[in-house]
Amino acid sequence: MATTASADPQPPSGDLLAAEPVVLTGALIGYARVSSAGQVLDRQSLALNEAGCLRIFTDKQSGKTADRPELTACLDFLRPGDTLVVPSLDRLSRSLADLITIVAELRQRGIGFRSLHETLDTTTPGGRLVFHVFSALAEYIRELIIQGTHEGLAAAKARGQRLGRPPALTPEQVRHARDLLTRPDNTVASIARLLGVSRSTLYKHIPEITGRKAAIEPAPPSGGR
Repeated sequence: MATTASADPQPPSGDLLAAEPVVLTGALIGYARVSSAGQVLDRQSLALNEAGCLRIFTDKQSGKTADRPELTACLDFLRPGDTLVVPSLDRLSRSLADLITIVAELRQRGIGFRSLHETLDTTTPGGRLVFHVFSALAEYIRELIIQGTHEGLAAAKARGQRLGRPPALTPEQVRHARDLLTRPDNTVASIARLLGVSRSTLYKHIPEITGRKAAIEPAPPSGGR
């Protein structure tokens, strides 16, 4: 007895080359974008209409802007089995990493993706392979950046370069503060104000202040008779 196929259109989790969507039962939904209000969307809209899109969402926002309200509305509108269609990849994403994130989320929801200019279609084996290469390239670039950062930090440390935030007090200021502390009429608070730092900063850079403070302060009264 043959078993019936599952109605769930989502592929196995994490399988970038699995068919997506498994069941093409939905509509083609288009998304177009221009970078400024002065530009027109006619050519992009025409291409999406000719591709068979039943509905088209459009934004007039820079690609560098994360807030693209019509893209958000488009992604919310899509249902499992639908396919998102864009005129070209740069109309959808701000970067390769952004593209990978968006398309991966669509795949997890059982939604296909097509880019007309690049003829990329994740509902086909060839399109899934290209997207798989994109994903591998993005991961490779990320690892190169991390490796370069670590190598740069190691080289700076080998040169004796101080890493992290600069100290609140320079060595000269610490010596000056110590000189001022030798005068009985100077208080920690007055020296901190003079140097433009907090008292806790002075305590951190000149630990002996704590001992001096304890010696100056009177001992607490004894609890005995």
